[in-house]
Amino acid sequence: MGLLDFMIVEIAMDLGTANTLIIYNGKIVVDSPSMVARDIRNGKIIAVGKEASLMQGKTHENIKTIRPLKDGVIADFDASEKMISWFIKNIPEIKKNFFTPALRMVVCIPSGITEVEMRAVKESCERVNGKEVYLIHEPMAAAIGMGLDVMEPKGIIVVDIGGGTTEIAVIALGGIVCDKSIKIAGDVFTNDILFYMRTQHNLYVGDASAERIKIDVGAAMEELEEAPDDITVRGRDLLTGKPKEIRVTFREIARALDKSIQRIEDAIMVTLSLTPPELAADIYNTGLYLAGGGAMLRGLDKRISQKTDLPVYIAEDPLKAVVRGTGIVLKDIPKYKRVLIK
Repeated sequence: MGLLDFMIVEIAMDLGTANTLIIYNGKIVVDSPSMVARDIRNGKIIAVGKEASLMQGKTHENIKTIRPLKDGVIADFDASEKMISWFIKNIPEIKKNFFTPALRMVVCIPSGITEVEMRAVKESCERVNGKEVYLIHEPMAAAIGMGLDVMEPKGIIVVDIGGGTTEIAVIALGGIVCDKSIKIAGDVFTNDILFYMRTQHNLYVGDASAERIKIDVGAAMEELEEAPDDITVRGRDLLTGKPKEIRVTFREIARALDKSIQRIEDAIMVTLSLTPPELAADIYNTGLYLAGGGAMLRGLDKRISQKTDLPVYIAEDPLKAVVRGTGIVLKDIPKYKRVLIK
């Protein structure tokens, strides 16, 4: 081990549309919304992560909250670079150093990403002092994070429902055999709820409120064994302009999300129909694995199981499955050489 190896800091990063998670030294050191607040007058970034998300929907004309990633892909190059840099510099161990150390990074990317988009992620990481940057597809990282052996000659199907995209992939021998990436995920669910509130209740609510509704009473089916309690939602009445509040049930949200979930089911069916027969035989035995924040939607596992006739398993901590897998790969890069995109 040369002197340079001591200077290299290893981090694993799940750069998501909604949240960014970073693992350093086997621990999750950053778990923050992928959001920045920018001062329009001078272009300066004034807040990142949680601070920026608290400003969402409450800013004046000189401050704008931006999500630098859209559909899992970098949409605002400058903001995303500053955000990545800010997250890395605020890792406690790195903060102690006088200078930014060289980084060895493993970063997650959606499976449906283009070469150009891939290069954008790589360049962003290289600019924040990434000396060695490896990329890994999200469904692959999710499978590894769930403790599945991706190197075996055995078929596994993983569905990762994130903020911007839903990734569906059939994995065998450390590679993706067939995959489908659709832009229907957490963000679309949130928009469905906004639309439902406007059309059914004449109530105008903000993104943060819609997000809360999704977490508190979000459901994929109208019949649940353990139903969540109704919640109170406050917003602006579209007819009178006055603030008002209403009660919302999980059944209403299940109806609001129905069409989007149907499209995810269709994408799963398409992926299954493209799967080679030998792998399909494996999948019949192993079942389907769900990861990502969307996997926490109540009754989604049951609904997908009814549609596909497969047993459906949800990752232990769906939000962190991808970053955990990335962290496992980081620890043993030579072993997972086949999995990585250099």
